[in-house]
Amino acid sequence: MTKQVDSWRFVDAVTRKILKTWIGREPKRKIPWTPLSKPLSECTVALVSSGAIALKTDIPFDQEGERQNPWWGDPSYRKIPKDSTEEDVEVYHLHIDPTFGRQDLNCLLPVNRLAELEASGEIGRQSPRHFSYMGYTIDPRELLEDTTPDIIGDLREDGVDVVLLVPT
Repeated sequence: MTKQVDSWRFVDAVTRKILKTWIGREPKRKIPWTPLSKPLSECTVALVSSGAIALKTDIPFDQEGERQNPWWGDPSYRKIPKDSTEEDVEVYHLHIDPTFGRQDLNCLLPVNRLAELEASGEIGRQSPRHFSYMGYTIDPRELLEDTTPDIIGDLREDGVDVVLLVPT
């Protein structure tokens, strides 16, 4: 038996209809594929989560802006050290239930799973830090034009070969 995930389960009917219409209007583009230049067992791997996760010592994501305009998401990002735990971080995303991430960070940023892959030799090493931004960004221009290049710069600085996007 195949289990099917309902991606629209937590979205109200009006938003669901609008988003499905927008998605249908997006032009189909070829997704660029970049093969690995070395075996995965030699690669440094980082995580990028759309869960609006921040260290408790960092500036929080802008929830007030999100409350005032539920179609907006804070386009900034946060750096999360690889050894962070649930006690170190907070989830600032109003479009997701943060309960699960507060109980088990791996729901939103699977650092322990990545550490297991490193320990087993499946990957070379885990990046020293991972990254999070606030997903549910209907107009992604600022995220793509400003935030993404900054994240890419940090990934290059950390010598990252592979990035896993963790959507929430």
